[in-house]
Order: sequence, then C-alpha cells, then structure tokens
Amino acid sequence: MAIVKLKKITFCGMLPDKRQILEQVQAFGGLHLIPLTDPPDQEFGVPKNTEGVLEALKYLNACGNKRHQIRDSTRFDLEKVTEEVLAIKSKVREYTDTYDTLLKRIEEVGPWGDFHLPATEHLAGHRLWFYIVPKRMMKKLEGLDWVWQTVYQNNLYCYVVVVAESEPPESSMPVARTHTGSVPLSTLKSQLSQVELTLEDLQAERESLTRWITLMTVHFSEALDLADLTKAQTITHDEAGVFALQGWLPEAQIDKFSRFADNQGLALLVEDPSPEDNPPTLLDNPRQLAGGEDIVNFYQTPNYYGWDPSVVVFFSFSVFFAMILSDAGYAAVFGFILLFKWRRLGQSLKGRRLRVLAANTVVISLVWGVISGGYFGYSPPEERLVSALKVIDINDFDGMMRLSIAVGVGHIALANAIRAYRRYPSLTALASGGWLLAVVGGFCFWLSEAIDSVLLRQMGIILPSVGGVLLLLFSSERGLKRWNDLLWRLLDGSKSLIGITQLFGDVLSYMRLFALGLASASLALTFNQLAMQVYHALPGPGLLFSILILIVGHVLNLMLCLMSGLVHGLRLNFIEFYNWSVSDEGYPFKAFSKKGVR
Repeated sequence: MAIVKLKKITFCGMLPDKRQILEQVQAFGGLHLIPLTDPPDQEFGVPKNTEGVLEALKYLNACGNKRHQIRDSTRFDLEKVTEEVLAIKSKVREYTDTYDTLLKRIEEVGPWGDFHLPATEHLAGHRLWFYIVPKRMMKKLEGLDWVWQTVYQNNLYCYVVVVAESEPPESSMPVARTHTGSVPLSTLKSQLSQVELTLEDLQAERESLTRWITLMTVHFSEALDLADLTKAQTITHDEAGVFALQGWLPEAQIDKFSRFADNQGLALLVEDPSPEDNPPTLLDNPRQLAGGEDIVNFYQTPNYYGWDPSVVVFFSFSVFFAMILSDAGYAAVFGFILLFKWRRLGQSLKGRRLRVLAANTVVISLVWGVISGGYFGYSPPEERLVSALKVIDINDFDGMMRLSIAVGVGHIALANAIRAYRRYPSLTALASGGWLLAVVGGFCFWLSEAIDSVLLRQMGIILPSVGGVLLLLFSSERGLKRWNDLLWRLLDGSKSLIGITQLFGDVLSYMRLFALGLASASLALTFNQLAMQVYHALPGPGLLFSILILIVGHVLNLMLCLMSGLVHGLRLNFIEFYNWSVSDEGYPFKAFSKKGVR
C-alpha cells in the first residue's frame, strides 16, 4: 500500500557511446526516461501495421489447434504473414455471413419443397405467390377469386400458393406475402455445402499459419524495442561530444545503475525529486492485494505526492459487490465460474491479480449471502441449521437503511482520516478531522432519533459543532501576517462549510447498496414465485415451463447483479471516496525496457 519512492538520475557519457549505453539501459529496464529535448513528431521504426499485427496475433492465438512453432526466421516475413492472416480472417467472416444467410433461406424455403419457378409464358402470364397462413385464418381464403392451393401444413401454419397475374392486394390476404426467391432448395443446399468446404479450407490455412506465432511475437516485439530505442536517442541532450540521459528510477535500483555507470565510465548524478518536479507514479502492493492497483489505474493514477488507495479499493469494492449481490447462491455460481477460469487467468500477471480480487469478492459475497439468508431468492425454514447463521434481514427496510448509511459514513470517515494523516503536520489536517467529526456526529444524531439514545444525541450535537469550528479555522492555507488575514481565513472557512451539502449527498449515495440488494433479492423471489405458480397451474408440462422460468430468470438476475455490482461498487470508490481522499491525478511509471518474448 505504497507509492514507490523515485530518484532522478542523470547519466553523462561520450556521444559515440550513446546508442550502446541506451541499449544496455533498455536491457536493464526500470528507468522512466525524462525528455531533455522535444522529440520529433514522427514514428520511429514502428511496424507499418501495428494494429494489424496485434489483430493477426490475437486471431491466431484464438485458434484451437496450433502447429509446431518454427524457430528459423530466414524465410519469415512479418508483413506478409500478417496480410495472409488478416485476409483469411476477412474471408472467414464473409463466408460465415454467407453460410448464415443460406441457412436462413433453407429454413424458410424448406417447407415449400424443392421446386423450380416456371416461366411466365408457361402459366399463360400468371405467376405463383406464396403465403404462410396461420390455420385460424384459413377461412379468410374461402372467398378469394384467385386459384390457390395448400402445398404443406404443420400444427400452426398452412403454406399456400396463389396463382394470379399480379400480386394480390395486401388487404385481400390475411398475411403478407412470403419471398421465397427464385433459387431452388437443392441449389441452396449445394451452395451451403460448398461454403462449408471453403470454411474448412480456410480453417486449415489458419491452423497452418499458427506455426508463425512465436516468430511474429518476437519480431514484432523487436520492432517495438527498436522504435523505443530510436526515440530514446532523440530525447537526450547532446552537446560538445557529450550526451546526457535523465530518468526516474526506484530507490531500490540505484545501486545496480551506479555499478553500471562505474563499469561504463559514465558520470552519474542522483537527486531527490524537487517541489517543481512531477514524477510518475509507480504502485507497489503485496501480490495478494495487487488487484486493487489495476482497478485504481483503470480510473485514475494517483499523484506521486499523494497516497495509494489500492488496498482500500480492493476490500471496499468486494464488500459493496457483496451487499449488492446479497445472495449466497449467486455467489456460489460466480465461484464455480471463477474456478473454471482460474487456470486461464493465471497465464498473465494481470489475470493472476484479477483472480485474487475475484476470489476475495466471491468469499465476502458468500459470507454476506449466508448471514443475510439468501439462496437464489429462497429463504430456508427456521428449523434448518443454515437459518441460524442468518443475522441480517434484507427485508427490514429501516435496519438495512441504517446499515447502508453506516457503511457510507465509515467509508467517508476513513477517507477524511487518511487525508488528515497525509496533511499532517499542516494545520489543514484539522480541517479534514473536522469533516470526519461532522460525518460521524451527523450519523449519531440521525441514529439517536431512530433508537432514542441520549448519548448518541449528545454526540450528534458535540461532534459536528467541534468539526464546524475546525473547518472554520483551519480550512484555509493563508498565513497570519496581518490582522485582516484572520478575517480572510474565517471567510475561507465559511466557504468550506458549503461542502456540508455535498457530504450529505455522498453519504446518501450509499443507500444504493440497500436498494440494489433488495432489488436483486426481490427479483429472484419473483421468479421463484412465478415458476411455482406455473408448476401448479399446468400439471405435467408446468414442470418444464417452471424450470425454464427459473433458469432464464435467475440468469437474467445474475447478469443484472454483475453489472450493478461492478458499476456501483466502483462508483462509490471512485466518486464518493476519491472526492474526500484522493485529490491530484498523476501519470503512470513507464519503464524503458524490452518487450515480449525472448
């Protein structure tokens, strides 16, 4: 739970050695370069079709059967292979669309049989018009003046052919005309078979090209490395046969780069960041909690001089998601999905971080679901052992509202406590303490009205009063050099008190935890009741329909819960919590290093 401390280091060496030095620095990695000159506005050796190469690699890696990888690059051409892969992907998409179209046409034409439309002169100028008429509407055809014939029928529809010189008016027919087309059914099936063979051939070509995956990855990475190296050469300061290279480096790597400078005969200057500097942010968390870093960087990288909220977001997101889900059965489903994807997620660093975060969220959701007594919307009878673990009634509106508000108060109080700690020893830390007292005191006063507690009522009066005084006196950073400075400080403090409305609104935002949790539980219960009603109303087939209702309903509710948990679980962290704890935005640390497979 820390932002890595950085040092600004500067290398100075002879200009003819610059490329060699930069190559070794790139091989070491870990240095975030600082431009000492403005780089030219151009690309440096980046592959012409970068997005195309990435798209081709993704397409080949998604292939189920892969060939043995070729290591000899003498016959390898990255651009040519990329073009071949993208051409195959485009053809597969085109033929897949054709296949789907033919399949649909065969399904539509199938009931009419395999026929060839006769020429107009063979029917004395008449034509055939096709209609799919529901059986209940067949009586409307009895009075027609045209010749018509039912050529096929099933339980629901009759397939009718009308013989007429021109299309019958829509008002005279019970349904609109069906467009069967002029291509016979046998021809459509033949075309479908040919498309299937073509798709098989394209798939075989795709599998054949998978043998180049390793070389494509290596060559593409080498091209990107060369581009980074070329660009790095343009941002050094060169003068009088000497070059200067500057960058940000974690403190732990200073010794390694110092030895490198001594071995290469380079002058090295190591400095602490000055107040005018704006270093990048490099987060460092324990491996088990590093998933919070990805969530934090997805929204906003904290400033180097700020603090790392990764651990707080890691746990608070899991808690919020659990409260929104509020069902142990749903949590178990997510747990099984996570187990199924566990090995695949472990193939990358971000995947390993994500699965730990997901596992933590599933465990907390299971615990919350058990103590709230929800199992796919079903509450076990009181005589069951599992009912003894239920300590929270989600249908207790007043209790759940107080709990949601308490969670919000705790979250925002924690944010202000952290901000007060970060501001210490500045007196403005007392202002953050004032907000902490205000939010806790306000909650105590509100709670005292609900449970009629004299102690809470007294705390609800004293704490906000003390907090208001702290806000009034210490919200301003203005110095006290003249007597009127005190007046200006009081004016600044008065302006800060306007934030009480925002504090009130932010606390109320946490009521969405109760509302969404109740909504998901109510929706699950509704599907259960609907399935039960159908089961009793339709003996026999009612069992099948009730099972379908349960499956479709709970899958839909699961998707809604997942979306709500992600969106609102992150929102409460990134808007309400960040508003009171994380102020300035930074930019991520990007190491000058080699990429990809070696």
